[in-house]
Amino acid sequence: MNLHGTEVRQMAVTLLRDGARNADVARQFGIPPGTISYWKHVDRAKRGECPGRTPPPCPRCDGELDPPAYAYLLGLYLGDGHIVQNRAMRAPSLSVACDDSYPGLMDECETAMRSVFPENSVCRVRRQGCRQLKVSSRHLWCLFPQHGPGKKHERPIVLAPWQQAIVDAHPWEFIRGLLHSDGCRITNWTTRIVAGERKRYEYPRYFFTNKSDDIRKLFTDALDLVGVGWTTLARGNDPFNISIARKASVALMDTHVGPKH
Repeated sequence: MNLHGTEVRQMAVTLLRDGARNADVARQFGIPPGTISYWKHVDRAKRGECPGRTPPPCPRCDGELDPPAYAYLLGLYLGDGHIVQNRAMRAPSLSVACDDSYPGLMDECETAMRSVFPENSVCRVRRQGCRQLKVSSRHLWCLFPQHGPGKKHERPIVLAPWQQAIVDAHPWEFIRGLLHSDGCRITNWTTRIVAGERKRYEYPRYFFTNKSDDIRKLFTDALDLVGVGWTTLARGNDPFNISIARKASVALMDTHVGPKH
């Protein structure tokens, strides 16, 4: 009798349909377990019983969205993030660029992506001077409705009511995401005449720079919510820079944000 003939195959499939274990059927007929597994798969596919791979649920619509992680990731997306639909991929991908100088920032970005998309893979793609952290999901359009053609500063950026509710509940996470993408903490210095001598003074300062009027407004609204004072500094005629220099406000920022790392 041909162990791999139609008769043996049908006998094996019948046992599998009755609930026999693959290993037991393989042992009974002296056939490799991989062959038995393949026969079972083909039989189930013919009968329409193959469940296939269930797409991950939408973190917002079907699952439990992690609000703090999402607020931080939203800030990163509005700064250095973008969504692309690659023809070779079924799902769009969210990509956030992180400078090689800040490995800690990369780790935080990856942690946020994994928290928001717990059933999706996150990868790092090497680019010159930076890494692109990527996650693919069919639900990106739902989670980031700000996506659209063209550059962010050339189109309106408005938060959906449910996004605004998350930002209002977790403003510091949102502020950290924006600053980690388009901001910095620097040390300024100045000189003063004291008792006839010129002395140098240094003081910390935070900057946020973004060409989008809407994104800068989202940033300053969040600062107002947590009681951080700010001013606008124009570069030429363009008010691209938001400055935080008051001592009490810098202390708040140091407590909740701190320098990039």
